[in-house]
Amino acid sequence: MPLLQVTNLRIRLQTHRGAADAVRGIDFTLQRGETLGLVGESGCGKSLTALALMGLLPDAAQASGSILLDGQELLGLDDSALCRLRGNRIGMVFQEPMTALNPVHTIGDQVAEPLRLHRGMGRAAARREALALLERVGIADAARRLDAYPHQFSGGQRQRITIAMALACGPDLLIADEPTTALDVTVQQQILDLISDLVAERAMALILISHDLGVIAQNADRMLVMYGGSVVESGPTEAVFSTMAHPYTRGLFAARPQLVPRRNGERTRLSTIPGTVPELADLPVGCPFAGRCGFTVAACHTTAPLPVPLGPVDAGHMARCIRLDAMPAATQASA
Repeated sequence: MPLLQVTNLRIRLQTHRGAADAVRGIDFTLQRGETLGLVGESGCGKSLTALALMGLLPDAAQASGSILLDGQELLGLDDSALCRLRGNRIGMVFQEPMTALNPVHTIGDQVAEPLRLHRGMGRAAARREALALLERVGIADAARRLDAYPHQFSGGQRQRITIAMALACGPDLLIADEPTTALDVTVQQQILDLISDLVAERAMALILISHDLGVIAQNADRMLVMYGGSVVESGPTEAVFSTMAHPYTRGLFAARPQLVPRRNGERTRLSTIPGTVPELADLPVGCPFAGRCGFTVAACHTTAPLPVPLGPVDAGHMARCIRLDAMPAATQASA
């Protein structure tokens, strides 16, 4: 049995134009020790999916389908049951550490809090464990800085602190939502290496959410490409990058900035995906990418595409597109 099994997850939000589906029936599984990458433009449903797993959706949101953690259904659990899971069996590293940390509490107290709440540790024991966690995530002179406040740390250090908090109780599942946003390239790699080492060390499952294809290529075993609340392509990371079967996957890859020499002194233009991301209420009933895709035909607007296996069925590489046969073969992608 997989550690996590998500089936037909749908999330409906209330917008200024009425109810709209922000996540439209996604399915995936995750085994212990495995890393799953979620990639796509802002607003595609990545973070909402993570919040649904944590039971942190907005009050007006309606979620349906199934989320099984070790066979336990999470959708529909009451607040007290969800509180026993959050920070205990499921940990999360949020995008912006400055908003995830409480500015009026010391970092020592904040890292120790889940240990006291879920493990029943006394103040002294929790403080010792918090110190060990901060040292493990690379906070220099951690013993002296236990009583410091979040504003006294750099962005990279604050992200390390949030990682220590998320890992305090040794969760089965760690969700990292854009964990390197606003960090410089060197610190980004340090944070990603740290998360990877800790996941391997503790045999956790990891969901890594990012808009950066390079981050996903280097760190995820399998990946989901999301657009308009739907998974348009999924499978082993290497297979997705080598094939790029869906037009949206190809568009994302082509739009990546690349450092390449100028030709004859001229600048090369950055590729873009035509059009703009539609509002949730305007998504077509068929393929969510219809209209922005160069292969769009009338049926794309009205026919919800079924997942099409690519390669051996047991490989698990799928794409949702009714026009796969119209696209030329992709060249090998290097992220």
